[in-house]
Amino acid sequence: MDFEKLILERQSTRKYSGKEVDKALIIKCLEAARLAPSACNSQPWHFIVTDDKEKIKEIGAAAASLGMNKFASEVPVIVAVVLEKMNFTAKIGSMMKNKDYCMLDLGMAVEHFCLQAAEEGLGTCILGWFDEKKTARILGVPKGKRIPLLITLGHPDCEIRKKIRKPLEEMSSWNGYRTHDAGKPESAH
Repeated sequence: MDFEKLILERQSTRKYSGKEVDKALIIKCLEAARLAPSACNSQPWHFIVTDDKEKIKEIGAAAASLGMNKFASEVPVIVAVVLEKMNFTAKIGSMMKNKDYCMLDLGMAVEHFCLQAAEEGLGTCILGWFDEKKTARILGVPKGKRIPLLITLGHPDCEIRKKIRKPLEEMSSWNGYRTHDAGKPESAH
């Protein structure tokens, strides 16, 4: 798929068909995540793929509260993204520049996973709202390790929605910071 079409089609999917996801497709998504860039090649992530229906129900229940993520217990696959330690160089750089490189790295790996899933005709939804301790217990993640995100994965049972985003001139400017209220941005060269 061409990249422009891919980014238009990738969306947060909350309704999946009951069809199982081929393991080879999941491996392609994991491979895309594995190849994502990271600060100092630190690769501070570990992806746990869960396709066991009972564990999915448990993790789904840990993700559903206050009306959020009710769909999560009915998905074919849930991938937990565990934050691993950065290497020494990335950790020093992160501290010196006061930037959380490991979370930026994790975001890029997760987006690579999701874009590859869309390329394969699969839907994903990135979840940050869930009981992390309960999820860690279900998956046997050692104490002290964090699970910042879950990704639901499956064959979508919904239409591609039109993306509603801020206009380009509101979310970008040229040669300096300008707010949307500051007038028209300079034209691109």
